[in-house]
Amino acid sequence: MRPLEVVDLGYTRYAAALEIQQKLVKARQQGEGVDTLLFVEHPHVVTLGRNGKLQHVLASEEILARSGIEYYETDRGGDVTYHGPGQVVGYPILDLREWRRDVHAYFSGVEQALIDALAVFGIRAERIAERGYEGVWVNGAKIGAIGIHISRWVTSHGFALNVNTDLSYFKYIVPCGLTKPVCSVLSLGYGASRGEVMRAIAASFANVFDYELAVAHEELQEIR
Repeated sequence: MRPLEVVDLGYTRYAAALEIQQKLVKARQQGEGVDTLLFVEHPHVVTLGRNGKLQHVLASEEILARSGIEYYETDRGGDVTYHGPGQVVGYPILDLREWRRDVHAYFSGVEQALIDALAVFGIRAERIAERGYEGVWVNGAKIGAIGIHISRWVTSHGFALNVNTDLSYFKYIVPCGLTKPVCSVLSLGYGASRGEVMRAIAASFANVFDYELAVAHEELQEIR
């Protein structure tokens, strides 16, 4: 089985995490290093994907800044989303040439990994087979958002799962361009720590994509 390095960057600003992703992507494209699953918890930030509509950001950059929220336009797929404390954000840096060169299969795999991880805590999550409703849902409310980028078959960006997120921050956007409610592990009445959720996701991710989990290399810790 292929090794998957799992690295927790902890509380890290979006720009810093993006820089780390870019370094790892470049290495994988050059055939160096191994596939990596980065975990991070971001300070408040709103990001707009390459397919997003600016009108789905409901506040100006000035208002966002006054509210302590950063704003970035990114090259990931999807529309607008929010990241903040209480979320488990994951950035898989994978060379799909060593798995399957299939974008849809990869996206579906990420969805399945989150669904399987939530099942560990007794939460029955699902995907909705309708265009525009990508991600992970519980009883019609979105609990996990996914936005990916693939360059030369190496993935970046990824997913955000609401654990004990302050859901009021979603008022600044139309999440993923949909006027649908959002939820979290906590709002559903389930208790799980960030560490427990990360471990569940790492295990389900390894299972879905046929990896063996490995300890982070020293040089990855140095990148942080």
